[in-house]
Amino acid sequence: MSTPSATAPSTQQAPAPSGGAPRRLGSLGPVGLVLAGGISVQFGGALAVTLMPRAGALGVVTLRLLAAAVVLLVVCRPRLRGHSRTDWGTVVVFGITMGAMNGLFYEAVARIPLGPAVTLEVLGPLALSVLASRRAINAVWAGLALAGVFLLGGGGFSDLDPTGVAFALGAGAMWAAYIVFSARTGRRFPQADGLALAMAVAALLFLPLGIAEAGTRLLDPTTVALGSAVALLSSVLPYTLELLALRRLPASTFAILMSLEPAIAATAGFLILGQALSATEAAAIALVIAASIGAVRTQVGRGKARAQRSEA
Repeated sequence: MSTPSATAPSTQQAPAPSGGAPRRLGSLGPVGLVLAGGISVQFGGALAVTLMPRAGALGVVTLRLLAAAVVLLVVCRPRLRGHSRTDWGTVVVFGITMGAMNGLFYEAVARIPLGPAVTLEVLGPLALSVLASRRAINAVWAGLALAGVFLLGGGGFSDLDPTGVAFALGAGAMWAAYIVFSARTGRRFPQADGLALAMAVAALLFLPLGIAEAGTRLLDPTTVALGSAVALLSSVLPYTLELLALRRLPASTFAILMSLEPAIAATAGFLILGQALSATEAAAIALVIAASIGAVRTQVGRGKARAQRSEA
């Protein structure tokens, strides 16, 4: 895989999605799309934690990917013809990356709390933001977000299960790759067609793993219903919103916006799992939000300056 700086979608733009839900979703603006997706995925993650005793981590991932693939394939009805070998290669790699990201993350939250897991996972997008950006100010925002991430982790992670920490860091690396290949897929396929195909690839890859761990528990009606809800909250809605956002938002800015995920996860953990926020965690959230606002303001200012130069 090439470096993120070579793949950041800062200059290439895909055609705007036409008609239906994608256009209405796109009217939220790229930042609104990212924030809505983050809220959805973290509340879906909290719901998935409650489902793990029923199906295990890999079983939950399998249900999530299968249900999401079915919904997206039915809604999008992607064309299978007319795509180049490079297009298909991009979709397959995107699907592998998506499946690995989900699997590693759920293995992490099976061993460590949701907040620290997301805090560690977000280090991947933060690293991407530094590598993909060509402006020094974005490194400042990334550093501020990184400080908030470590503060949210209590200044260290020594009390956490080492295997869980390793899974969370691996999920972060896959998250960074997901950002890159989501952008590539969005440029090569109309609307959410590429996402639907990639989700099908991820589901097929994970199906044997889920069957091996959960077996017939995957057929329990309650488990299927909860897994479908997780799929909608954690896959269908957020991935569609992020794919649309990445058509109009540079990867560096998108990656720093991902630093909001620990704050959203902490909120979801409090509301669904009963995990309260301490003063330190609240301060960490403030740092992360400040970094995200700074990144957005920098990008908006850059866009205005570019528009003024083009009009001159």
